[in-house]
Amino acid sequence: MLQDILIPLLRDNPLLLLFAIAALGWALGHLQIGGLRLGVAAVLFVGLGFGALSPELRVPEPVYTLGLVIFVYALGLSSGPSFFAALRRKGLRDNALVLFTLLAAAGLAVAASRTLGLQPGAAAGLFAGSLTNTPALASALEFITLNPPGGVALETVLAEPVVAYSIAYPVGVLGMILAVYTAQKLWRIDYRAEAQRAGDLAGADVELENLTIRITQKQATNKPLMNLMHAQGWNLVFGRIQKGEQLRLAEKGSRLALGDQITVVGTPQQVASALAFMGERSQDGLELDRREMDFRRVFVSNPDVAGRRLSSLNLPEQYGALITRIRRGDIQLIPSGDTILELGDRVRVLTHREHMAAVSSYLGDSYRAVSEVDVLSLSLGIALGMLLGQVPIPLPGGLTLHLGMAGGPLIVALVLGALARTGPLVWNIPYSTSMTLRQFGLVLFLAGIGSRAGYDFFNTLAQGDGLLLFAAGAALTAFTALVILWAGYRLFKIPMGLLTGMLAGLQTQPALLSFAAEQSGDELPNIGYAAVYPVASIAKIILAQLILAWLS
Repeated sequence: MLQDILIPLLRDNPLLLLFAIAALGWALGHLQIGGLRLGVAAVLFVGLGFGALSPELRVPEPVYTLGLVIFVYALGLSSGPSFFAALRRKGLRDNALVLFTLLAAAGLAVAASRTLGLQPGAAAGLFAGSLTNTPALASALEFITLNPPGGVALETVLAEPVVAYSIAYPVGVLGMILAVYTAQKLWRIDYRAEAQRAGDLAGADVELENLTIRITQKQATNKPLMNLMHAQGWNLVFGRIQKGEQLRLAEKGSRLALGDQITVVGTPQQVASALAFMGERSQDGLELDRREMDFRRVFVSNPDVAGRRLSSLNLPEQYGALITRIRRGDIQLIPSGDTILELGDRVRVLTHREHMAAVSSYLGDSYRAVSEVDVLSLSLGIALGMLLGQVPIPLPGGLTLHLGMAGGPLIVALVLGALARTGPLVWNIPYSTSMTLRQFGLVLFLAGIGSRAGYDFFNTLAQGDGLLLFAAGAALTAFTALVILWAGYRLFKIPMGLLTGMLAGLQTQPALLSFAAEQSGDELPNIGYAAVYPVASIAKIILAQLILAWLS
């Protein structure tokens, strides 16, 4: 039979198993059924299917651990600046919502144990599985080992949370995906409109407009441009100023006079505001005049430039040049003095024609230079994260917390991503490299956990107690999704893209994050995920042990 040939072949060749799961999952993930497309999350469910064939079909643990570390580290680097910006804005509110929901879920697990007659270990495993957190399961097992019950074999008690976890975990993933899909259909979510309202935080591909304004309003004259921008709340870039026959770069201290012409770049709403305040649209097409000043796209590849604020580069003073817009992957950004350039950015440079070559050379303008990953900074950052994950953190009550292979690298990456560089070390990686690492790491992780959970899931589900655990886990997952989505969207008016990322962070679940990002098409889910993941991960590790303490 085909099965007699296939199972030994895949068992003896774990890498073949890995890439078979990845290929089939990737193909299925791009099929759209009823408007639903799972994306890379489908790899998890294909892994469950392969794992169900035999308990021997398991991707080795180091493989999926490597995938998890790569994924969270690359995600943390790219989310660092936005994470701290979001934390300053609504971070306390978002994390308080997550903590409240987790406490309620733990209470529900305790209630389910007492109502359904579940053992304490099963309740803790149900909590960890329905909220898809392996470190929480590990903390429960450690608690049982340190506090063994009398009269029962330790192996029997240790099996209880593992079985409950294996039943609840898959429904914890699929249930959350279905909850997000249902909510966005029910509430008719317009992700693009929400991203536009969220501004640069969303990382959406916003529309930019380039316009020349003729100054006809006296209120716009004799004041430094910087003062006007602060007073009017503009997020714009002014390029060139035409004063009679003289053409010059717009600088912070530039003052305008009636009849001057000035070019401006920004969103249509911001440009319209500037136009109404300053004057009228010029018909001379100054933005198209390249006889004296030229503009072009330049690729940032110089490590000495990356990780530095634009204001520190002194481009106007050194080269008489301005950067008027930045494209990072599919994202367009309006630059300011505080904007930090990253390797792989494409910037639009405006300068005198004779200076263009020097500016391009200074920024790098080489695709090949950034095609090679800086192995030193990447490996050093990951190593620091893994070391942090192994540090024991003592907690009240004799509990000990480890951030683990997900929490440690994520926290270190968030900090390094916000720092951007330390001396000669540039921590940030090019956008394209980050996306590739995230995708590759996620595939390894999902294929691994799917293949390792598949056999136990279907085997336990076929038993009588399995259906009870399945129903209890589904109820716990549905409750968690309802609280976060309803309270977050209806009560606190959190954008759905950010909220689905928060839900994925509460679940500490990359598969849900992948699905959420697939639906929104912007960076809001990644920001929401990173903003609550550390708190959610720590809280679940502690609560899993508290459930055992309450029920013992």
